[in-house]
Amino acid sequence: MQNPTFPVSIVMQRRAIQHRWQDDVWEPMAVLSGAGEGEPRIVAESPEATRWLYPGLEIMLRVADADGYFLNVSTSEPCVFVLWRMEGERAVPAHLTVSYSEASSWMDGGEEVDRVPMPPDIFDWVSDFVVQNYRPQPKKKIRPQSFKSPKDRARN
Repeated sequence: MQNPTFPVSIVMQRRAIQHRWQDDVWEPMAVLSGAGEGEPRIVAESPEATRWLYPGLEIMLRVADADGYFLNVSTSEPCVFVLWRMEGERAVPAHLTVSYSEASSWMDGGEEVDRVPMPPDIFDWVSDFVVQNYRPQPKKKIRPQSFKSPKDRARN
């Protein structure tokens, strides 16, 4: 089975701040359905902030990450996780995921990861994938501690 993909564009924002050690902060603002074409470009500019559109990205789903997708779509605020890196003076989105597990791994590795709200059409796409591919792990029976002697309880 081929891993399904969903084409998207990302809007990144550079916002001016008043801070002792830095003048601005970068953050992803939105995920837009449809990859679009062309080079990254400024789509809005003001003295307070500049927004860049990064077209031509995609979200890919894998059966092995179905549990991470399930965790995401079953929350009250489903999101898309954006891994981004600084390239010169600009923040550039490098990878996208809708898996809690994958995003957690990225963060554990020290990457810059932010979340943005998941658009409804992406939510529907991920939910359909979860329904078709997510299988909860069977729970293991754990013997109650009350059936063990005090010595056996201390060993565990």
